[in-house]
Amino acid sequence: MALDTEPAQPHEFGFTLESVILLVLGIFMGLFGLLLFFITTGALPYAPDSTYGLFLVIVALQVITLGKTPFGEVRRTWLVIILGISAGIAGMLGCFIPGFFSGIIRVLVGTILTLGGAVLLVQLFLHKDKAALWLGVPGILRQLTAACALVYLMAFLLGLVTLVPALATDTLTAVFLIIDGAALFWLAWCIDVVTVQYPKKKETAPESDRHLLFRGAPLPFSTALLIFLGVLLVLLAILLVPVNLGTLPFSPDGQLGLLLVIMAIQILAMGETPLGQFRRSRFLVTVGLVFVVMGVYSCIVPGVLTDLLRVMLGLLNLIGSLVLLAGRVVPMLRAMRVAPKEPVVLPVPVRNLLITQTALNIIGILFGTSMLLPGVIPGMVTAAILFLNGLLLFLLAYILDTLPAPE
Repeated sequence: MALDTEPAQPHEFGFTLESVILLVLGIFMGLFGLLLFFITTGALPYAPDSTYGLFLVIVALQVITLGKTPFGEVRRTWLVIILGISAGIAGMLGCFIPGFFSGIIRVLVGTILTLGGAVLLVQLFLHKDKAALWLGVPGILRQLTAACALVYLMAFLLGLVTLVPALATDTLTAVFLIIDGAALFWLAWCIDVVTVQYPKKKETAPESDRHLLFRGAPLPFSTALLIFLGVLLVLLAILLVPVNLGTLPFSPDGQLGLLLVIMAIQILAMGETPLGQFRRSRFLVTVGLVFVVMGVYSCIVPGVLTDLLRVMLGLLNLIGSLVLLAGRVVPMLRAMRVAPKEPVVLPVPVRNLLITQTALNIIGILFGTSMLLPGVIPGMVTAAILFLNGLLLFLLAYILDTLPAPE
């Protein structure tokens, strides 16, 4: 249970990255269960592709950032990163392109839930360092055992229902989803407490004799998320070409919902917002949770929040990019008024970082404008903007990886 964020300060939201992802997954399951009662009566529309797609993306983020797969925890190697990105791409395709991959994505999600739930449940009770050990220690470890068992059992049952819908009624499926959501909240809390009480020591393994794919991938959460977002934007840009030509359907609700959920994870895990990084206060966490709910709702129920999310994401991109750009350029202009006796030479990585961040801010302004004024910027130009944005995120991830670690 690695802690991938800074220790929480007093009065600050202290959930680790693992707990944040479980919390988001719990909101997804619980809200899906509640909405299913209305979907089954025909009161609300339903988009199964983007629903399954969002689930795959959340699972992929857990794999990429933590090395935690649906079948257990593994060492986070480059091969695991590649598999996680592949699962994420499958989820993105489900969110963006309705109808084309419906059967494949449903079977993939059902298989992950069924096999993953069964394997994790068996591991929980047969592994000597899990339930057998935890149940002998009074306190939080016993709750952790119960929470894990309930989550794994519900995952197994939901997987069976996903693969064979006739096994359960829609009402029973909704109940399963709500129970799973509550169990995930419980598990997220248990893991957060256990992480504090029983901090895990970092383990290192020799790398020299291993193939590149099987070497550890020392990517911090921020860098891993930049790579994932880069993949998302490049894929979206490529898909927008046939979409604009009228040869592919497109789900704006799935796109907007997915972007909002990823933004919410950044807020909850790091306090990272489009306006900059802030302390994870109660207000900021509340904003992040609201964003999760809105993003999940948009993916499950199409056509209700479309315009609201488009305007909201457009404003966040536009205002955030303008604020960050001004915060970088204005001090530089002020400094230029007083010429130093000797010219200041920035290290090459720092200079490249400033140039890349400035380019990203300009692209963000263009992207925000295209969302606020649809039709003003041609669709193909928007695709080019997104493609360039994705490439710049890859470059930013590379530059951040080359910067010296802070002392």
